[in-house]
Amino acid sequence: MPFMNFMNITRALSDENRVRILMALRNHRFCVCEITAFLDLSPSTTSKHLSVLKQARLIEGRKEGKWVYYRLADSPQSYEMARSAIAWVRESIGGSREILEDEAAINDILENEKAKYGIDGDGISDEFHSPAVHSLESD
Repeated sequence: MPFMNFMNITRALSDENRVRILMALRNHRFCVCEITAFLDLSPSTTSKHLSVLKQARLIEGRKEGKWVYYRLADSPQSYEMARSAIAWVRESIGGSREILEDEAAINDILENEKAKYGIDGDGISDEFHSPAVHSLESD
């Protein structure tokens, strides 16, 4: 089993978009639609990336109403190898130019949603879903 866990994690970390998702989730939880908007990918591509990350136990999803919200795996069910991989990614590229640019883009998305729809806090509300961003069906 450790070999397969290792292979799932390395596969998950082998794609730039999946690493970007991990880094985005270090400070926020996002629904599928927000991740799709941030990455500017098709919903099916985003869903596939999330599936690979979830299979590697690097992220966890929780269904709330019609939407699935994702966050970094930190529950007791996530195994140590996954937590170590997340820590390694954070340490290795957390301050890189690309990740800082992604953080700025995420903040822009959240600020636009906050300004347009009056969201409080960090821009994410269990009851808020922008019609433009959340017109997608979650998995």
